[in-house]
Amino acid sequence: MTITVAIVEDDAGTREALGRVIGRSRGFRCVGSYASGEEARRELPVLQPDVILMDINLPGINGVECVRQLKALQPALHIVMLTVYEDSDLIFEALAAGATGYLLKRTPPAEVLEAIRDVHAGGVPMSSHIARKVVQSFQTARPATETDTLSPREQEILDWLAQGYLIKEIAGRLGIGFDTVRTYIRRIYEKLQVHSRAQAVAKYRRL
Repeated sequence: MTITVAIVEDDAGTREALGRVIGRSRGFRCVGSYASGEEARRELPVLQPDVILMDINLPGINGVECVRQLKALQPALHIVMLTVYEDSDLIFEALAAGATGYLLKRTPPAEVLEAIRDVHAGGVPMSSHIARKVVQSFQTARPATETDTLSPREQEILDWLAQGYLIKEIAGRLGIGFDTVRTYIRRIYEKLQVHSRAQAVAKYRRL
């Protein structure tokens, strides 16, 4: 089976070199090559390649925004970022936008081809330097949860709800009005994206 690949890269030399590597490799076919995100955004949803190699530092809309827009149009697209940057913020921005891999431009051609195979098979290829930064970020930062968006008072009221207290009982314990508690509960539902007390408590316990 031939894997179709498109390249989005503003540097002509890099773009042509990648095109040659892909075009001369068995099992791969380069179906498109673009110098800007605008051009890629216009052509790729129609072309629908199996894998896209995307530079971050593009003129006009950058690579991260291009990924976000392409994924909104076609969620199943496989996009691998190919860049000189090792910045953790850029890595997570790209992955959050929908990228499914992140390689440095100095990655050897054989490894780029292997990464294309990997992402096409459902993997998330990353250069070893990038993977190390991702691991370090997870080791030094506690993942945020939806309850982190709640104010201290909202968390307190949610805790009372989880213990089975009624609205009037919570109001009495906190010394605030019944309607005030109901307002807090409505905000809790909105932030947790739930529609009932049972759903809110279930999510609270899970998180």
